[in-house]
Amino acid sequence: MSSARTPWKAVLGGSVGNLVEWYDWFVYASFATYFAAAFFPHGNPTAQLLNTAGIFAVGFFMRPVGGWLLGRFADRRGRKAALTLTVTMMSASALLIAVAPTYAQVGYAGAVVLLIARLLQGLSVGGEYAASATYLTEASVPKRRGFVSSFQYVSMTFGQLIGLGLQIVLQRTMSTEDLHSWGWRIPFVVGAVGAAVVFWLRRNLPETEAYEAAEGADGRGTLRRLLDHKREFVLVMALTMGGTVAYYTYTTYLTKYLSNTVGLSKSDAALVSFCALTVFMLLQPLAGALSDRIGRRPLLIAFGIGATFGTVPLMTTLSHAGGFGEALLLALAALVIVTGYTSINAVVKAELFPTQVRALGVALPYALANALFGGTAEYVALWFKDQGIESGYYWYVSGLAAVSLVVYLTMRETRGAALTLEAAPAEPVRV
Repeated sequence: MSSARTPWKAVLGGSVGNLVEWYDWFVYASFATYFAAAFFPHGNPTAQLLNTAGIFAVGFFMRPVGGWLLGRFADRRGRKAALTLTVTMMSASALLIAVAPTYAQVGYAGAVVLLIARLLQGLSVGGEYAASATYLTEASVPKRRGFVSSFQYVSMTFGQLIGLGLQIVLQRTMSTEDLHSWGWRIPFVVGAVGAAVVFWLRRNLPETEAYEAAEGADGRGTLRRLLDHKREFVLVMALTMGGTVAYYTYTTYLTKYLSNTVGLSKSDAALVSFCALTVFMLLQPLAGALSDRIGRRPLLIAFGIGATFGTVPLMTTLSHAGGFGEALLLALAALVIVTGYTSINAVVKAELFPTQVRALGVALPYALANALFGGTAEYVALWFKDQGIESGYYWYVSGLAAVSLVVYLTMRETRGAALTLEAAPAEPVRV
């Protein structure tokens, strides 16, 4: 059955798998404060977090490899096959972390297991983003692409909320000693089991009509064919850099920032993130639907302006927040700004490329930008803090957002692009 005739089945299959992928990806960051000491010698807590953040960043550097391999796989073997493979890899990596031995048991060998699991996660997520973005975009009718593709970040955020919700429950039902000792393994077991369920669901997804129409076309999933679209390749990297560093600042890093800098308790910091991310998740379809009416560029430009000129005052004020309520309001303000990017960035990238290299075209430049800017965001933030110049990170985020803003102001509008073998733009690319 065609995916075009079963849009909600396609949205559910793509989104639920994406949820599990990003749940596993996110719980590493959100539970790092509990397991950092398990894999490294006792000492400075910030140094331990730097070590785990470094492994987190290394996982991102596998994303370009995963983007290339799995993007090529999705263009040559199908979107459904790629989605099934990525969730299988994520399940295996979550299980590895759940059973990894500690430093006290085997020394640094436990950290090596952690590193291998993160590399496998990096490969998986490197392909998941593009496979999911491509599938959701191709499975929707043209007038609702922005709305349907926004569910990618709905599912990503819902995965984070499940991780945070589980963290809050564990914080209130387990002692701090038990959480540091063994409780942090629970969310990784949950992720491995959830991925097994999604594996079955994705095996029954229909393939998209756009991919089926492209079967047999020359150059499917090849770098040679992708290089015919060098401008679009660079465009994806440039429009991603500001969005990805802002996204990871206000999602995965936010909980640590609230406890390590603002001074909130770990439980209050997790609750602020949970509440803010809930509102953020609900905003995604609304912004996606808005882009179907007014275009993609206005939302991207709004994000670019907000992130460029709002990051420094927002983060500075947040660092001096007087309590839960003030921290929540400031976090919400930041995530409203980020919504201009997250709600539509996937569909914009998918609309830039023809069918035979769409998954690879989305995956590889996006993964490269994430490796350079998203994956290192937490590490860079902690490095600035460790050097005693934490405000330097705020300017770093603003600078990257400014570069992306220039791109948003000069790029073409993608709404209404034809998802064909040669999806010619309605107007020339100007960057």
